[in-house]
Amino acid sequence: MAAGAKKVSADGLAECCALTMPEPNRSELLPLLVEIIEKRRLTANFQPIIAMAAGEIVGYEGLIRGPSDSPLHSPFCLFKAAGQFGLMPKVERLCRQATLDAFVQLKLVGKLFLNVSPECLLDPDFRSGEILNYMRSIGLDPRRVVIELTENQPTYDYLKLLEAARYYRSMGLEIAIDDLGEGFSSLRLWSELRPEYVKIDQHFIQNINQDPVKLQFVRSIQQIAENSSTQIIAEGIETHAEFMIIKDLSIIFGQGYYIARPNAIPTTVVSTDATSSLRQNGISVYPRNSMAVKKTLSAMKLLISVIPVTPKMDNDAVYRRFSEEPTLESLPVVKEGVPLGLINRNTLIDGFARPYRRELYGKKSCTQFMDSSPLVVDKHISLQDLSNAVVAAGQRHLSNGFIITDQDEYLGIGTGHDLMREITQMQISAARYANPLTLLPGNVPIDEHIDRLLENQVGFCVCYFDLDAFKPYNDIYGYRKGDEVIQATGNILLHACDVEQDFVGHIGGDDFIILFQSHDWELRCRDVLTNFAREIVPFFKPEHYAQGGYFSMDRKGQNVFHSLVTLSIGAVLVSPGRFSSHHEISTATVTAKHQAKQMVGNSLFVERREH
Repeated sequence: MAAGAKKVSADGLAECCALTMPEPNRSELLPLLVEIIEKRRLTANFQPIIAMAAGEIVGYEGLIRGPSDSPLHSPFCLFKAAGQFGLMPKVERLCRQATLDAFVQLKLVGKLFLNVSPECLLDPDFRSGEILNYMRSIGLDPRRVVIELTENQPTYDYLKLLEAARYYRSMGLEIAIDDLGEGFSSLRLWSELRPEYVKIDQHFIQNINQDPVKLQFVRSIQQIAENSSTQIIAEGIETHAEFMIIKDLSIIFGQGYYIARPNAIPTTVVSTDATSSLRQNGISVYPRNSMAVKKTLSAMKLLISVIPVTPKMDNDAVYRRFSEEPTLESLPVVKEGVPLGLINRNTLIDGFARPYRRELYGKKSCTQFMDSSPLVVDKHISLQDLSNAVVAAGQRHLSNGFIITDQDEYLGIGTGHDLMREITQMQISAARYANPLTLLPGNVPIDEHIDRLLENQVGFCVCYFDLDAFKPYNDIYGYRKGDEVIQATGNILLHACDVEQDFVGHIGGDDFIILFQSHDWELRCRDVLTNFAREIVPFFKPEHYAQGGYFSMDRKGQNVFHSLVTLSIGAVLVSPGRFSSHHEISTATVTAKHQAKQMVGNSLFVERREH
């Protein structure tokens, strides 16, 4: 493909001939295509690429269009027809020339990103210096041109591509790989060619502010780029939120409708929206995975490869196996790959300990002491589902363990001890990253976000939210009702925030935190108190609400009156340089929270003093 051949998204889809008019037959397309070639009826559009740090245009990507009144207007249809009639080389050459001519005539600044297919790069005519000679003939310095490789084939001759890339680099041109993550082998192409630029496919940019997987992909690509001296271009930026995430990740270059749309006479200034976003002081709130316990780990994590015994093996032989392998708790009994049961060490040894039992059963089949109804699971079962299966199947499976299979054939065994250890570790890890009750971020992401704010010298407000008199409520109404109050509080806090600027976390129990970048944070806190006072009412019995509290026994066994649950907020203003770590901020906010709790009812205390 040549200039702009693959840019079909949003507006581009609407341009596609297949969507705008009935598809013409081959006999109608050929004359149209020949006319386009002979009369050079192609138009080059240009879309700016900016440096995200400075907001300056550093270059343009050339995007080709056919005649607006033709079914071959879109690049998709144009190049499809060219391929059908064997005219691709001519069309590609014409596209390159039209793009180069327009770039020079418009006197555009910076570099020109010229789309070229790898097949074209290897073409003898292209390699003979045709493109370089054309650049010189129109007065364009090759050092201002970046060959942007578009990917449309599953395999390449990488050795020849590398040789061609070296040749064009020696002439002053640079190399870019387009649509990383979209094509067949772009990572391999990156590794082989070591391009100066890599464009991340728009799929991974769109909604990156809502998708933690896309965020992680882009962060990983950014890390690879830093280690390979490659500059990243994020293309397809269409919203403020996407723009801010890309800026926050320190991606060097950006491109997309939010910055500027493609045009035959392109803008030489960045859009007002993008300029305003560049001036905005703050960091983005990264999307998070709301799963409290990840289910990605499978039974394979617990697999122990144990050579099984067969039904023909006698009990004495099994006893010797246990003696020789003291860490082995169970032995699987397998016949022709099919698991039949499990022999537990203690069951066999206890059986042999009785008088004359070994003499009676030592030479008999090991199935005598076998659990013939073992727990058998597939290797792909998640640890969470496996834990549920063990509980449902009965307590003995914790001691016996379980058999792991691959397509119903014996693979190995797992132990209840290892399962419980992994489940416990998963729960501890999950609680650190997300509270299982509210699914809000836990202590680790809270601290990480504070550190990001401090590193970027961003002013913000930390608000610590704590429920007052919550324990007596739990004692009277029960923990389930208490959990509902905590969940309701979390929802109130979420609705009080700007999702792009403000970070809500659940420290644990009835303690929450919001890291406000919104300038109207105090008004938002007042709204929280108002909404909490209204929404907490249904959680009390009418008589308790009417009298303003309830009686319950304290730790000394005395009947004490307790007030209704209220909400206290301790707020600390953090100006750049005031604190050096999340530990210092934590200490300050706890102090502010204690001050708020000294006040009666739903309250807000703001610590405005500077250290």
